[in-house]
Amino acid sequence: MKILLFGKGGQVGWELQRSLAPLGEVIALDFDSKEHCGDLTNLEGIAQTIRTIAPDVIVNAAAHTAVDKAESEPELVRTINALSPGVIAREAKRNNAWLIHYSTDYVFDGSGDEPWQETDPIGPLSVYGATKLEGEQLIEQSGCKCLIFRTSWVYAARGGNFAKTMLRLAQERDKLSVIDDQIGAPTGADLLADITAHAIRTAQQKPEVAGLYHLVAGGETSWHGYANFVIEFARKTGVALKVTPEAIQAVPTSAFPAPAKRPHNSRMSAEKLRRNFGVELPHWQFGVTRMLTEILESGK
Repeated sequence: MKILLFGKGGQVGWELQRSLAPLGEVIALDFDSKEHCGDLTNLEGIAQTIRTIAPDVIVNAAAHTAVDKAESEPELVRTINALSPGVIAREAKRNNAWLIHYSTDYVFDGSGDEPWQETDPIGPLSVYGATKLEGEQLIEQSGCKCLIFRTSWVYAARGGNFAKTMLRLAQERDKLSVIDDQIGAPTGADLLADITAHAIRTAQQKPEVAGLYHLVAGGETSWHGYANFVIEFARKTGVALKVTPEAIQAVPTSAFPAPAKRPHNSRMSAEKLRRNFGVELPHWQFGVTRMLTEILESGK
């Protein structure tokens, strides 16, 4: 099997290089790749790459994910998050290849407190959310064989993330203010990559599993709850922190004005994924614990 991966340098793309390797030959590209075009702003270049490589599976882990910056450059974001996935889907259809693509909880308006189902009405609040939704729609309209995975609150030990920021601030400050009215499930890039590899194997044997899925870790928390978990874990492992548990203040989203509006409810039901692929998604604390252990061990 020949697999073409876009976005190899991102958190998910990095993990995908590991998880996809046992499935076959992986051609992994990034925006600055030389031999083949991996730059999603170059629509014709991306199309030519797919025609040249003729992969059996295309995995698109590339996206414009700077949510606030996206508000000031909507055309660029639309090219990367919507038009380019549409081109990839068109070429996948032409080549009879599977397309694996990642989307987001930001396609919803964040209302209510029930987990979102794949069939629920969409209502993005931001340029990022709107362009990711358009990307989903263009892929589906192409008629290609596809798996679209909506996820949320993605993290990895590699690169920057919320947990690393909280650890740094907890060592520098006497008190912290963290948002408590956005609810979701921190989801590891390694989990996304492993489920993707499993899903590709399944789809090769059962093409009827094609479609849209929610893929998130189990359980739920707020950013405030996430921060508390991270800081308490660090404290128990002997990291010297200035902030005390009672000095981690819970505040509303309005305390941190930002260009892009965030959904308050990012809960997503992964029941369809569990049912169709026979997987169990571990609680978010499991993955965060592994990530923190890796971060803190590497820092010693």
